Amino acid sequence: MAKAACEAAAPECDATLKRAAETQPDDLLSADGYVFVFPENLAAISGEMKEFFDRCYYPVLGKIEGRPYALMVCAGSDGENAVKQAARIATGWRLKQVQDPLIVCTHAQTQEKILAPKTISDPDLDQCRDIGAALGAGLSMGVF
Repeated sequence: MAKAACEAAAPECDATLKRAAETQPDDLLSADGYVFVFPENLAAISGEMKEFFDRCYYPVLGKIEGRPYALMVCAGSDGENAVKQAARIATGWRLKQVQDPLIVCTHAQTQEKILAPKTISDPDLDQCRDIGAALGAGLSMGVF
């Protein structure tokens, strides 16, 4: 999902794909916009993404207001709570939501399916590309 969005944004802007564990406050400060992509885990933001938000929140607070962002969540059932959590963090940063959140539901409800690698459908990947392309185009044109 993240790769699809990043590749679609790249022709329009300087898009960089980074794992949450590798992303530092300076990465957020140097970016003009963000697409936060993460799996839902137990109806919440995944641990790695939660750690990213915890680590980066205060160092960038008051320094990235008004920048555009979008959310994409891969969920086993509904993903709504994970979206709410991430949106509250973005609100604290005073970011500007420029796309409706995308929740891709895998319907993984058993331990076997939850632990198995996921395959995202082409239509869902197209939605990820649309989000990346729209954010990239908006940044390129100075809309955001």
